Amino acid sequence: MNCLHSLQRSFISLPQCLGGVGGMKSAPPSASMLGVINANYFRKHSITMKAASGSKSSLDVDDSELDEEKSDVYSTTMTEAMGAVLTYRHELGMNYNFIRPDLIVGSCLQTPADVDKLRKVGVKTVFCLQQNPDLDYFGVDISAIQEYAKTFTDIQHIRAEIRDFDAFDLRIRLPAVLSKLYKAINRNGGVTYIHCTAGMGRAPAVALAYMFWVQGYKLSDAHILLQRNRSCFPKLEAIKSATADIVINDDRTTSSAAVRDRLMGEDPDLTKDERVLIQEFLEAFPDEE
Repeated sequence: MNCLHSLQRSFISLPQCLGGVGGMKSAPPSASMLGVINANYFRKHSITMKAASGSKSSLDVDDSELDEEKSDVYSTTMTEAMGAVLTYRHELGMNYNFIRPDLIVGSCLQTPADVDKLRKVGVKTVFCLQQNPDLDYFGVDISAIQEYAKTFTDIQHIRAEIRDFDAFDLRIRLPAVLSKLYKAINRNGGVTYIHCTAGMGRAPAVALAYMFWVQGYKLSDAHILLQRNRSCFPKLEAIKSATADIVINDDRTTSSAAVRDRLMGEDPDLTKDERVLIQEFLEAFPDEE
């Protein structure tokens, strides 16, 4: 625990030093850039569809048709990137599932009215993992949602960005993101709503890591509970790697190699001391801007 501060400093510069670390080793350019590629892909299709809409304005093409087209493109890209058949229909509105009485995983808020819906089920923290290109693609006005949430004292909207469809970025970002989530839940209590765009990749992964690191679940047990309540596809290897990164830090001894092998195994669990170490790490991690 005496090396906790050096551990946090090492994570701030983690992307530059991960090359030789086991588990999910330095990702190939195609994987590490996948989120950027998809963001550009979505922008291109968004522009194309807007142009098509403009050319058909005399036919009164409604917004729902454009949303359906965008949902089709997003679902296809998500299926290709995640390696599982997943479908997201943005035009049907926000959807979510309770994973535990205090934890919800769902899709993105679309309008300020969604804040009211979440307040009615006891949500105290809305935890958004989307980046600006994700919001722009579906035309979500995040500022309006944030400003509306600020008019209430019983709910807080927080952003902690992770790149979509990018397991390497998920691994790198989990320590900072989980630190922000951990502090928010300790501060606000109540029910927490974790969301990305579709609520099928980033959000369930963050919820799963929280259950594993903080709430005392074995990773497999948390995954079973998650899947029982919501159809999703969290990247387990990224969570395992991020866990080992924190527990081991830069210790390259034989005993640490054995710990990494255990944490990267089929059914990993944390010891009591490891869970305490991770929670102290989350508590002391520097707050993001």
